[in-house]
Amino acid sequence: MNWTDLTIFPAAPDMVLTVVLFTVLLVDLWLNDRQRWITCTLSVIGLILTAAVQCLVWKEQPQYAFHDMFVLDGMAQLAKLCMYVLVIALFIYSQTYLRAKHIYQGEFYTLTLFALLGMNIMVSASHFLTLYVGLELLSLALYALIALQRDSGRAAEAALKYFVLGALASGLLLYGISLIYGATGTLQLQQVLAASQETTNPWLLKLGLVFIVAGIVFKLGGVPFHMWVPDVYQGAPTAVAALVGTAPKIAATVFAFRILVYGLLTQWESWRELLLLLGIASLFVGNLAAIMQTNIKRMLGFSTVAHMGFIMLALLSGQSGCAAAMYYAITYALMASVAFAILVLLSGKDIECQNISDLAGLNQKNAWYAFLMLLAMFSMAGIPPLMGFYAKLAVIKALLASGYLWVSVYAVIMSLIGAFYYLRVVKTIYFDSPDSVAEPAFNMTFLGKIVLSVNGLLLLLWGILPDGVMNWCVQALLHS
Repeated sequence: MNWTDLTIFPAAPDMVLTVVLFTVLLVDLWLNDRQRWITCTLSVIGLILTAAVQCLVWKEQPQYAFHDMFVLDGMAQLAKLCMYVLVIALFIYSQTYLRAKHIYQGEFYTLTLFALLGMNIMVSASHFLTLYVGLELLSLALYALIALQRDSGRAAEAALKYFVLGALASGLLLYGISLIYGATGTLQLQQVLAASQETTNPWLLKLGLVFIVAGIVFKLGGVPFHMWVPDVYQGAPTAVAALVGTAPKIAATVFAFRILVYGLLTQWESWRELLLLLGIASLFVGNLAAIMQTNIKRMLGFSTVAHMGFIMLALLSGQSGCAAAMYYAITYALMASVAFAILVLLSGKDIECQNISDLAGLNQKNAWYAFLMLLAMFSMAGIPPLMGFYAKLAVIKALLASGYLWVSVYAVIMSLIGAFYYLRVVKTIYFDSPDSVAEPAFNMTFLGKIVLSVNGLLLLLWGILPDGVMNWCVQALLHS
């Protein structure tokens, strides 16, 4: 028998990731603080191996495992490969920062790998229970990571807020799932789609949909379930905030796609109205609140709310909208990765780059890192020819194709408002005088600086040549 015919074959990369996770956990027990680089290296090598296996198992047709509770299709394949790259980059960026902050521990790597495993399960789930298990595995790992800096009261407060609100959102989601089960008699997404067409309890189905959308919007960080985002970004160590703000956004986008498009497409009229209202509110609240922030991590938190509004609006527009939502999620993760990496770079043992004023005069201290931050800010603002411009353009084109003219105009206006606070950061970097003439430590390994440079330049390269990533998203959708 060919080993590729095994029913568990589609889940092979996740099994490899699990083996890597426990290997890192066990090896780290025998290492002292000076040998912690072995934990980091082993984690990176393990993720590269997992990504290689992920490429080997790929087939064009969706593959199911575990009684159709797990699926490997185009969306899952693309999301997983992107998340592997983002987590590898995070490990490389954060090594020196973690040592300076006295959190250079094996727990950072094992908890991050647990979170990644949860994200993998989320994007490959084709059953409500599998979706919920993946979501909770991700959430529990993030709760612990945010509070990893044990001597920081702000980190503990952020973790507690996230835990309380996350528990509430999980309860809403689980209650919604129970109502869906009551209306359809099944939790398998494809069967829910078929049963929802013939259900004798349409109002029960709609009520369950409301609770499920609430859970989805919380995980995306949209209004009105958004207040954990700036609190977590500000309170968590910057390396952890970089994790929260990148890969989980891709996982949450696919999570929403699985539930709303795979399982509840027959209720499109209902969830379309909900996402439309919440997406509009997220753009408004996120952009206006970000303008008032002086803490750059809180500003990035509120800007995330606005970006997630774009993703919610993209999901309204059918197949082209789902591809645009995936493209936007990948773009946002790359932009946030650069922005947080610069903050990690400028933070040291006794310094935490928290405020926008901390970036004053960065161009005078190092023009290259100032340019990379400029690329990230301009891309988030949607200024051509950077990648963020084409991500916003793809969403607006999808909205126009679906007849949402006034929503498209509104999104453009909100983007223009949002450009203000990104340009304020650029102005601070290039035109404000630095607080001190001392050269900052630029707290990152040489390899980290190389990866950061590549990450920043990709925003420019994929902005000039945007069709490559968009074609990946379209093909992933076609093979799902």
